[in-house]
Amino acid sequence: MESCQLEKADLVVHNAKIYTVDENFSIAEAMAIKNGKVIAIGANNAIKNKYSAEQFVDAELKPIYPGFIDAHCHFLGFGNTFFSVNLVGTKSWEEVVERTKTFAEDYEGLWITGRGWDQNDWEDANFPSKEILDSLFPDRAVFLKRIDGHAAIANQKALELANITTETEVDGGVIKKDDGILSGILIDNAVDLVNNSIPEQSVDEIKSSLRLAEKACLAKGLTTLDDAWLDNGVAKIIDQLHQSGDLKIKVYGMLSPTDENKDDFLKKGPYLTDRLSIRSFKYFADGALGSRGARLIEPYHDDPHNHGLFLSDSNYFMEEAIELNKHGFQMNTHCIGDAANRMILNIYAEVLEDSNDKRWRIEHAQVLKETDLEIFRTYNIIPSVQPTHATSDMYWADERLGEDRIKMAYAYKELLNQNGLIALGTDFPVEDIDPLKTFYAAVIRKDKELYPEGGFQVENALSREEGLKGMTIWAAISNFEEDSKGSLELGKDADFIILDRDIMEANEDEILGAQVSQTYINGELVFQLD
Repeated sequence: MESCQLEKADLVVHNAKIYTVDENFSIAEAMAIKNGKVIAIGANNAIKNKYSAEQFVDAELKPIYPGFIDAHCHFLGFGNTFFSVNLVGTKSWEEVVERTKTFAEDYEGLWITGRGWDQNDWEDANFPSKEILDSLFPDRAVFLKRIDGHAAIANQKALELANITTETEVDGGVIKKDDGILSGILIDNAVDLVNNSIPEQSVDEIKSSLRLAEKACLAKGLTTLDDAWLDNGVAKIIDQLHQSGDLKIKVYGMLSPTDENKDDFLKKGPYLTDRLSIRSFKYFADGALGSRGARLIEPYHDDPHNHGLFLSDSNYFMEEAIELNKHGFQMNTHCIGDAANRMILNIYAEVLEDSNDKRWRIEHAQVLKETDLEIFRTYNIIPSVQPTHATSDMYWADERLGEDRIKMAYAYKELLNQNGLIALGTDFPVEDIDPLKTFYAAVIRKDKELYPEGGFQVENALSREEGLKGMTIWAAISNFEEDSKGSLELGKDADFIILDRDIMEANEDEILGAQVSQTYINGELVFQLD
């Protein structure tokens, strides 16, 4: 008789250590879920004695966290890596060439694409040239992007298909030449000249890439992705896959600022569904530090005649900011160098005028002037950073910036102190998709080999609580989604993960070994470790 009086739930998870990430950062033992929402959370007995359920999950004292949110990534870009040459971790140009040759043996297409090389990891840290690619692939186009996507090398066939000659010029980009001959190296806007010449993917190819990317993301505990450059057609395909139930992972889309996107979204207002949120546009103020395209106020320490690049002028960004503000859309801008950060912060300040809740974001906020920090606070601008950039760049960033400027690079604690929140992401496929690496880099400030001893500029390390908030509730706030996700509280979406160890208490050398046991979205099990 007593069981008939129990309230009905779809799922009860119990015997757990649940980090709710609520206002008090409280810990619970059990929760009940119905219709994809958390309807109760608390002690084991309180939940089990009140609710019956179709399914009970005994967490076996494992930790549970809100589903991880990647506040800056490239969903389709990562999926496409399954169909191109993986150049991540290559230690020389020769290794890049060998991997490309191996890939080409089993691939028959005209275009051979790849991504992931970083000349800073090579003994010879200079940019390579295209001669060997020309000799190996005289009739096939080869286009290999640097890890950050802000530089690439193209062979002669690719350059010809893109109509690039020694006379070609491009604003906000560099077409490198050696003794007047094209070297094949393209930087920033010059990369797009070849990008735009590659045949468009079919709808089926895009769907295949997205499904493969989703599978990998769910296995890492990611339940929401902030796609930081979403084309119109891809946004619509994601929406279709959501509506059909073929795609479970949630997406916060930052649209590319094309006329098509403005016609379809900007003028009609935010597009919001249970799994897709479109209310922002993404811009690029400058390039990347690794390829010396980031725009600096003073020249590069290791290249005294080079300040880097603005990818568009300030008038363009001002006009876009005014238009987005008029239509109630969020503006999110890639800013690496201190000059780029200063320009965009000042434009934001002029358009926003005073304190506000428009949540405009600076993506990366990588190199700053200390005097510009207060602009974040005064105008409620959100820094969206990728902690693994710090641990990837720390080996050579001081060579680019010098000992004074490096102190205000990757300054996450300083940024957090402005508004009391900071959104964390990976920028995958520029970095690894694993959010535990985000957490580790933010909190421990070391690489996977525990280098450097004591951590990299640890004065800007986040606490473990701050690191977790940056991947959950603070990321949700940056997306205007804190009422539905980012913490495990009554009425919120039941997006959560179960880990095999507690990253809030594990020794630092054990954090990266943690594995996701299960991932749930809206109370549905979407990944389980075999």
